[in-house]
Amino acid sequence: MSHHKPDPNKSVTLTVDGQQVTVPEGTRILEAAQKAGVRIPTICDHPALGKRAVCRICVVECNGRGKLMAACANDAEEGMTIVTNNARILGIRKTIVELLLANHPQECLTCIRSRKCELQSLAERFGIRTPAFRHEALNIRPPETDGEALVRNMNKCIKCGRCVEVCQEVQNVRAINSSHRSVNYEISTPYRQSLSDGACIFCGQCAAICPVGAIYEHDQCDEAWEALNSKQRVAVQITQSVGAVLDDEFGLPAGTITCGKMVTALKYLGFDKIFDAGSFAGMAVKETESELLDRINNHGKSKKLLPLITGSTPGWRSFVEHFYPDLVDHLTGCKNPRQVFAAMVSSSRAVSVSIAPHIAEKFEVKKAALKPAAGGVDIALTAQELGRMIRLAGIDIAALPENPFDSVVFIAGDPSVTANQKMLDFDDVYQGIKETELDLKGTMIKVLTADGLANARIALDSIRSGTCKASLVRLD
Repeated sequence: MSHHKPDPNKSVTLTVDGQQVTVPEGTRILEAAQKAGVRIPTICDHPALGKRAVCRICVVECNGRGKLMAACANDAEEGMTIVTNNARILGIRKTIVELLLANHPQECLTCIRSRKCELQSLAERFGIRTPAFRHEALNIRPPETDGEALVRNMNKCIKCGRCVEVCQEVQNVRAINSSHRSVNYEISTPYRQSLSDGACIFCGQCAAICPVGAIYEHDQCDEAWEALNSKQRVAVQITQSVGAVLDDEFGLPAGTITCGKMVTALKYLGFDKIFDAGSFAGMAVKETESELLDRINNHGKSKKLLPLITGSTPGWRSFVEHFYPDLVDHLTGCKNPRQVFAAMVSSSRAVSVSIAPHIAEKFEVKKAALKPAAGGVDIALTAQELGRMIRLAGIDIAALPENPFDSVVFIAGDPSVTANQKMLDFDDVYQGIKETELDLKGTMIKVLTADGLANARIALDSIRSGTCKASLVRLD
């Protein structure tokens, strides 16, 4: 195989199962096959990760050679002839799946990932109905709940390594790693400690990328039902992005579940007030802008350091506190949108529930319980948990009528502060990092926005080294 740097502007033509297909140079065999209408099975591969070749389910024959190659880790080349399906290949793939099942708990009916498990889907694809190998007696380890946010059931881990790579290489957190070799190889945390005792910021990417039920969100549906069935009033905020997750959860076309349908479903479930989370995000932004003005005016006269660091995702504060403790004084002291919502709801003595795609919100609930002064919602649900509640209640959400959010009336921030922004005219050195200018009371302020934790490290390193010229740093 050639190892030269691929040119995406150059095309290569190959044959996949007799079908000729042309793809950009650097395209993996796996993706080339998809363009030819062939879906090669895999379980370790994921679009957010690099070339891995761990599970070997995607093996194919190339140019009539006897040696098999992993389609997920090898690029298509000019003139290649690829065979993805024959008796030998299908037999190998089926055996790999059977071996995975032989060391996997047989409890699909009670598994959190039932019907959405990639291993289960592969077993169905290969027609595996009875075990081909004797099911080994597992050394059962009870599931561990970390930070009231994540549950790890390592009995179900198939050692694909997805969670390790997303934690270490994509998120740059390194709270999950692998240990030992051969039959003793396992996915673990450093020293087998709880995730809440290590570097984990509970971003939830490990749970989102796990193909089976080895790691998933701590379910708070029962707590939500208990609140709804009590005499207390229950208010909920929901992000608009939940609709897209519910479309996938119910197997509906994208865009089917609108905000109006979600509002109606929540009313059917018994929630008293349903608010758009964006309302509280706007309020939090105004408070942050006022704090920024105060820091600018008092910079050098107090410990109110610049740049001010803020963020939109729930795990960003934990990330700074753990990896950049010397920059803690730069963190905003303002409430985040969920804390703004919780403060409003608690003033009316109601139960506050937040629904969003982020598992990290669950960790905020635990921190708020430990430090009530910090504030926080009472219950945090993911979109998947809401989907389970809707399914349990027998609600056909796609057929529901539209209803508006309840209105939120508040006065916050300095009304003279405006948030007009414009992009600065400069070349980004790093993809995912951009600079804008923010008009605060007639003063143009430089804002640095870092998308993702890898870029957050670059931004935070620039603050630490003194090279950051921005007054506001946003970690998205």
